[in-house]
Amino acid sequence: MLYHLFTYLDKQFDFPGFGLFQFISFRAGMAMILSLIITTVYGNRLISYLRYKQVGETVRNLGLEGQNQKQGTPTMGGLIIIAGILIPVLLFARIENIYIILMIITTVWMGAIGFLDDYIKVFKKNKEGLAGKFKIVGQVGLSLIIGWTMFFHPDILVRQTVSQVSEVTKSTKGNITFKEEIFNEKGEKLIRVEKNNGIYYAKDVKSTITNIPFYKNNEFDYAKVLKFLGDDYQKYSLVVFLLFVIVIITAVSNGANITDGIDGLATGTSAIIGITLALLAYVSGNTIIADYLKIIYIPNSGELVIFAASFVGACIGFLWYNAYPAQVFMGDTGSLTIGGIIAVFAIMIRKELLIPILCGVFLIENLSVIMQVSWFKYTKRKSGEGKRIFLMAPLHHHFQKKGYHESKIVSRFWIVGILLAIITIVTLKLR
Repeated sequence: MLYHLFTYLDKQFDFPGFGLFQFISFRAGMAMILSLIITTVYGNRLISYLRYKQVGETVRNLGLEGQNQKQGTPTMGGLIIIAGILIPVLLFARIENIYIILMIITTVWMGAIGFLDDYIKVFKKNKEGLAGKFKIVGQVGLSLIIGWTMFFHPDILVRQTVSQVSEVTKSTKGNITFKEEIFNEKGEKLIRVEKNNGIYYAKDVKSTITNIPFYKNNEFDYAKVLKFLGDDYQKYSLVVFLLFVIVIITAVSNGANITDGIDGLATGTSAIIGITLALLAYVSGNTIIADYLKIIYIPNSGELVIFAASFVGACIGFLWYNAYPAQVFMGDTGSLTIGGIIAVFAIMIRKELLIPILCGVFLIENLSVIMQVSWFKYTKRKSGEGKRIFLMAPLHHHFQKKGYHESKIVSRFWIVGILLAIITIVTLKLR
């Protein structure tokens, strides 16, 4: 909203400073500052309101140290995270941008699922909350919307080099300049690109390719998963792409939900991931840097930096109240939303195959639960007595059982998260 307003005023009156809104970096900085203000200033008011409404956490007795002290702590604090994300984005981002539209849909959609889950737990006094199958249906529904839109929407494209200057067959002008229109033999308009001391031509195309780490050309095409079917394999590329999107969104949103088990763990880890995603979005939306790193350039995706800045600001601002000892819990309203945002954002910038590294903390927490439950059921079926791999799952509870203080566990998980974020960035140049 403000982008269009100040762009119009700048053109009409040439007022000093209004031109700053043309720069993504400026709008991202302003979005983060506003997000911090919203979550820190109004977070305290939300906590007071939740206390007034007696929206408190019901804690199950798991035999963990300090657990009883958390009884009655206000929950559903994820509402302030959602506000801290959406308000700055609506003000500073170009909301007609399809990537921003999809991220807003993701935030509202996942927030609604989480809110319904928390509402049932708190107000209906049902500790189980929303049935797991309904959560999955909601996550799959979002996945279908995201996958279908990315596959068919005309503004979601990637830039691919198609020819050298010697291969261009038609031009509207005699001498090649930056402003002229160049076409190939099929009549397709090309974009002039200078790289590797030569002139190349590229075009923006629909594609199911994505970046993949540790691979020679750093690209992976979902469609080629079914290449063994023969020459018609491209017809099924949508199905493959949708399946990958469903798995990624479901896994990451549930991983964030499981990680939100001790004060500040999910919030701080998500902030680290958000900073990394902002950097990845910036390089993916900058043609010069993307070409230097030899990663996919995604036109118009730079606006996602503003969303990522709002996301990071909301997480850090919420951490002010969620750090040990927590004054408020985000609940599923926050954790499911955070997980969904991270997954969809990574898919948007074609970096979703980096998620196992970047979201390694979420992955480990998820795996610890899967391993614990699977091993318990297997040993019980074999010997009649279930055995455990960990003292308790998820993994952070295992360390609590071993006597580690919450703050120590959280800080060490954050350190692991920072290391994984650095590795994720380094993979951009690893082949």
